[in-house]
Amino acid sequence: MVAFRTMGTKSQDRSVRLWRMLLGLTVLLIGGSLYEIFFVAPTEEQMGIVQKIFYFHVPSAYAMYVGFLVSAIGSAAYLKTRKETWDAIGVAGAEVGVLFCAMVLTSGPLWARKAWGVWWTWDPRLTTTLLAGMVFVAYLALRPSRGAGTTEKRFAAGLAILGLLNVPIIHYSVQRWRGQHPTVISNRGGGLSPDMYPALYMSFFAFTALVALLIWTRVRVEKTKQRVGELELRAARAGHLEEEEW
Repeated sequence: MVAFRTMGTKSQDRSVRLWRMLLGLTVLLIGGSLYEIFFVAPTEEQMGIVQKIFYFHVPSAYAMYVGFLVSAIGSAAYLKTRKETWDAIGVAGAEVGVLFCAMVLTSGPLWARKAWGVWWTWDPRLTTTLLAGMVFVAYLALRPSRGAGTTEKRFAAGLAILGLLNVPIIHYSVQRWRGQHPTVISNRGGGLSPDMYPALYMSFFAFTALVALLIWTRVRVEKTKQRVGELELRAARAGHLEEEEW
C-alpha cells in the first residue's frame, strides 16, 4: 500500500512538472508572438493597425476547431466506455472551444467594420461559426454546475459529436457559397505578404500551446470536481446509513 501511494505521488509530481513546463513554454511563445506582431511584421497599407487582428483571429479559429474536436473525441469515447476521464476531456474541449469561438466572433466584427463597413453580415462562415458556438453552449448548458447525471452526460456527448459535423462546413463555406469572408491563406497565394508569415506562424505556435494548456488545466479541474462529487455522495450515503441504524 505504501509503495502504491509513493508511485501515485511520483506520477502526480511528474504531471505537475510537465504542466509547469507547458505553462512556461506558452508564456514564452505568447511573448514572442506579440513581439513579432507589433514590432516585426509590417503594417498593412489599407487597413493599417487593424489588420493585425488577423494574427489573433485566424489562430483563434484554429484553436476553436481543436477544442471542438477534443470535445467530440472525448464524448465519443465516453459513450463507448462510460469512463469519467473521457467525460472530463469532453467538457474541457467544449469550454475551451467556446472560449476561442467567442474570440473569433469578437475579433471578426472588429475586422469587418474596417474591411466591409459593417459590424456583422450574415456571411456563410460567420453564420456557421455562430451556429457551432451555439451548439457547444447548449452542450455546456445541459450540464448543471453541481454535476450532471448519466442521462445528461450521454445526451450532451451526442450533441458534441453532432456539433463537430459543422466544423468542416465552417472551413469550406467560403468556397461553397462564395461569401464575403476573405480567403487569405490558400494554395493559390495572394492576400498575405511574405513578411507577415513569421508573425502568423508564431501566433499558431502560441495558440497551440495555449489551447493545450487550457484543456489540460480544465481536465484536471473537472476530474477533481468529479472526485469531490463522489466523496459527497459517499458521505451522504454514510450519513443516511447511520440515521437508519439509530
